[in-house]
Amino acid sequence: MQKRAVFNHRFLPFALLAPQIAVTVIFFYWPALQAVWQSFLLQDAFGLLTSFVWFENYIDLLSQPEYYRTIWNTIVFSTAVALISLSSGLLLAVMADKPLRAAGVYRTLLIWPYAVAPAVAGVLWLFMLHPSLGMLARGIKALGVDWNPLLNGNHAMTMVVLASAWKQISYNFLFFLAGLAAIPRSIIEAAAIDGARSTRRFWTIVFPLLSPTAFFLLVVNIVYAFFDTFGVIDAMTQGGPARATETLVYKVYADGRLGGDLGGSAAQSVILMMIVIGLTSIQFRYIERKVNY
Repeated sequence: MQKRAVFNHRFLPFALLAPQIAVTVIFFYWPALQAVWQSFLLQDAFGLLTSFVWFENYIDLLSQPEYYRTIWNTIVFSTAVALISLSSGLLLAVMADKPLRAAGVYRTLLIWPYAVAPAVAGVLWLFMLHPSLGMLARGIKALGVDWNPLLNGNHAMTMVVLASAWKQISYNFLFFLAGLAAIPRSIIEAAAIDGARSTRRFWTIVFPLLSPTAFFLLVVNIVYAFFDTFGVIDAMTQGGPARATETLVYKVYADGRLGGDLGGSAAQSVILMMIVIGLTSIQFRYIERKVNY
């Protein structure tokens, strides 16, 4: 028999929900509505003069060729970060799920990087990949590669992708490990008795049962790559060289905070929000169909 919660007072459920609703409205819906309203305004940097310009901010933004380059940078960056962080987290989780000596220490060390702030992660990788001081940069140059992320846009993009993906691997590892622990061992043992090898067991049994976790992490990683990597890019490249690593979220900051274009940056934030909402809707509409719950 299923138990149901019974409230003695009719207003108690609303009182319990009120704090969460207040936080959502104040810190999400209100700033979003403010951004939409400001995207129709033209203001000076000090907010002293304001005029309503309708869609001029959007028209001016969509007429800039460099904005489409920023969109392409964001697509490449977010795709690379999501693929690297998800695949690496899954590989490490599968390895950690096996009976190993000091498995607890191994798992703890893999979780630690998630506690590192994005800006700190960016600085750490910048030290390792700096063309003249970095230890990894010296190894890359020893292979015959003229590594210089300060001047080469492709090298700079590779650097910020590695730093951003490394920051997210621990988060993915933790959820994949929990998903693997929830899979009944009897199913895997039965497949092993039937003669299925480890690779076949993983792709036909383990991964389909792990698909809800993988789908959840896919959505989270896409949102992370679009928004939470700002600190990494700001600490490592500031969008350079020549805007090669400038993503949509960093362009909002650069044009609004540094350039003083408040209306244009608000329009960019609205477009960015619509892109993320659209991508999330597409994932739930098409990819979730292949998820086995």
